[in-house]
Amino acid sequence: MERRGTQIYLVGMNESITTWYLQLLDQADFTPRYLQDKNLQVVEVKIKEYRYNRFLYQLVGEQWSWTDKLSWSEEDWRMYAEDENLKTYVAYYSGTPAGYFELHREEEGNVKIEYFGLSPRFIGKGIGSHLLSCAIAEAWALEARRVWVHTCSLDHPSALHNYKARGMKVYDVKTAPIND
Repeated sequence: MERRGTQIYLVGMNESITTWYLQLLDQADFTPRYLQDKNLQVVEVKIKEYRYNRFLYQLVGEQWSWTDKLSWSEEDWRMYAEDENLKTYVAYYSGTPAGYFELHREEEGNVKIEYFGLSPRFIGKGIGSHLLSCAIAEAWALEARRVWVHTCSLDHPSALHNYKARGMKVYDVKTAPIND
């Protein structure tokens, strides 16, 4: 048994992880859900600072065992976060970072929601739907032909539902063993 944030997982030789790949191909299918809360602001990080991206990645990802970038060097982080095709947006609630998302512009008009999530104390307040709506709207503003993301069975239990509720459709599903 392993504890990850507020979730408990039984990890064994037969355990697997499921990854869902979702996309929006038509802006008309987008179903936004915004909060009307004057304390909530979503702001683009206009001056790129890789240390801030690393902080946000750890703040949001720790509870979901995001580990893919934990071993990165300072240079790896700088190259990633300061890439001209990566945009970072932060949700602030009463001045406190509540969550963030990164959009990566790819070839042929694809925009990937690279990372998306909330700080632990802001989960369950409706901010996730608002933030995802902002992410998708910003992706379309980049003249996307396709907006896509992937989520997995280790993410928040409402993640997949949130993506689908915003109009995203599953186009692929993969299941693989969990690597210890």
